[in-house]
Amino acid sequence: MTELADLMFPGETAPRSHWEALYPPRGLPEGAWVTRFAPSPTGYLHIGGVYAAIIAQDLAHNSAGTYFIRVENTDAAREDPNARAQFASAFRYFGIESDEPADAAWGPYEQGQRADIYASFAKALVEEGKAYPCFCTSEELEALTVQQKAAKVMPGYYGSWAKCRHHSTEQHIEQLEAGESFVVRFRAPEGSALRVTHEDLIRGPIAQNDNRNDAVILKSSTTSPRLPTYHFAHVVDDHLMRVNLVTRGEEWIPSLPLHVQLFEALGLPLPGYAHIAPLMKVEGSSKRKLSKRKDPEANVEYYMTTGYPAETLRLYLRGLANGNLADIDFAEALATPLQLDRMGVAGPVFDEAKLQSISRNYIAEQTPSDRLAALEVWASEYDRDLAALLASEHDNALRALELEKQLDKNPRKDVANWQDFLPNYRFFLSSAYTAVTDAAHPDFAPTAVEVVRAVIADYSARYTQIDDRDAWFDQLREIAKDHGFAPTTGDYKRNPEAFTGSIAEASNIIRIALTGQRRSADLFLVCQVIGEAEVQRRLRAVLG
Repeated sequence: MTELADLMFPGETAPRSHWEALYPPRGLPEGAWVTRFAPSPTGYLHIGGVYAAIIAQDLAHNSAGTYFIRVENTDAAREDPNARAQFASAFRYFGIESDEPADAAWGPYEQGQRADIYASFAKALVEEGKAYPCFCTSEELEALTVQQKAAKVMPGYYGSWAKCRHHSTEQHIEQLEAGESFVVRFRAPEGSALRVTHEDLIRGPIAQNDNRNDAVILKSSTTSPRLPTYHFAHVVDDHLMRVNLVTRGEEWIPSLPLHVQLFEALGLPLPGYAHIAPLMKVEGSSKRKLSKRKDPEANVEYYMTTGYPAETLRLYLRGLANGNLADIDFAEALATPLQLDRMGVAGPVFDEAKLQSISRNYIAEQTPSDRLAALEVWASEYDRDLAALLASEHDNALRALELEKQLDKNPRKDVANWQDFLPNYRFFLSSAYTAVTDAAHPDFAPTAVEVVRAVIADYSARYTQIDDRDAWFDQLREIAKDHGFAPTTGDYKRNPEAFTGSIAEASNIIRIALTGQRRSADLFLVCQVIGEAEVQRRLRAVLG
């Protein structure tokens, strides 16, 4: 077969032994996992990709192993020119960057740069009679599929249907010398078992039909560089890069028998496999896969631009992988190693509402300085207007967060992501706040305009900045009482007809005047942060 192999791979092709020597074993301790995340730059990064990467990274790091990223760019026609920039940004944002630099010994880390390696291994298979050139045109293959459907047999290129498999070496050489284009097909072993069983580290034994198809392993000879299909690249790359645990989506389970055959044909040790169930979404009364096409939340860009702290998404995704992590302390849940035997075979439901709950708790528990620092870092990349505002209002923002932490026994949990910050804290920042300038503003309803004006005017005339919460509220209570409002909720409940309204309604007049909102942070806190001068400015703005 040497003459055939030389014609198929003209020019200098390094022997397999060259690559084996170039990529030596990693010398890691026994039990260490070498894992990889292998995205394809044909579109944006799916949140399921981050999920898979977190699992792969965690398994490697908690076994004294290593984790790296290998870009599977073997389909130039479908490559998205923006994908790589988004990948780099997302890897950095979520903390799933490779342990190994681009110039590490086991690179290149892009399959498009490894064409010479694939050629060596494909040539070796041809020399051993385990692969062959296939000259069938797309029209011939389409006709083959039609014939198989008519015959009601399994579609594919196998057995008697594999025309080029049965051509003699002389016929192949004649076609090569005639300049016919070809792909390289793996010669599936004859007499393969009908059923095979392989061990999966999540699912246990998987029994399935063995592969009988002569799969394409190297694409058309008319392309340059000459690139492999996923099946061949997976086997060659994961062997040479010394991956011993392949974590990937369950959609690759049907290809597992072929991959095992390729490892065996090349005489290579088989890695461990862990096939991960996909993230799901509830739709009506059923579940479906989280879809790139249908679901904006499938795109990692959504979480980055919305401003979910990476730690909260990591925790949530880890909890979907190992459900026991949802019930323990945040820091402990992030530090606890993931376990393959705790991963389910049914796809976990991705629920943004649960992510929001985790994120609110996380943000509320941050120290004020850490919270503001994280917000400023996010804003510097994703919201330049907010970044400029925080630069000018840094002290006020920090004071608001510090006093809120100090004065509120039950801190607010209004912020689930950094986009939520400004709507909930705008009234603390004078340069961002738009004053209410009309006592007839609809938010004051149903309180009469003349009552609104009277309460605000009196509050402005008698207001004193007081540091004691109870004393501060007493002055509001007295003013409310003087204008016919019940001084306590109990008084109002006992005899509502006797009052203009409740103390809550009187407080709401001042709240709207000072914050522009019916719902805000504690009103005492607002006054403490913005100060007496700003309180008066906002009150007088309503009076005109």
